Amino acid sequence: MTFIQQHRSRNGETMSAFALAHLKNPNSHPDVLEYMERVDETLVPFGGWFVVHGAEPDVREGQWPGTIVIIGFPSLQAARDWYDSPAYQAILPLRTGHIDSTAILVDGVAPTHQAADMAAIMRAAAQA
Repeated sequence: MTFIQQHRSRNGETMSAFALAHLKNPNSHPDVLEYMERVDETLVPFGGWFVVHGAEPDVREGQWPGTIVIIGFPSLQAARDWYDSPAYQAILPLRTGHIDSTAILVDGVAPTHQAADMAAIMRAAAQA
């Protein structure tokens, strides 16, 4: 467990987790449309909800071809369980076969999170 994970597990606050997909060449292939028609039902058992769906980002640094999808979950384990579920794995090739993408699962932070607190933890770990 990293020092950041230890900090997050100690604070006792509820945090969401997120699945992020960078869709580099989104398109309307019939398989992609079928994926979109079926993905909602795969989220329900895991408490998943769309936060961002297909929005074109306002790029301020670097390059970001394509769109982004962000799905929220009550926990990182729920996100993992959804992604690995037979229902989601059954439809995943409908998207990945036609859209070049990168997908990640990541923990969120609590609403009270402060970047300065994280900096202090990182400084202390560097000095240890």
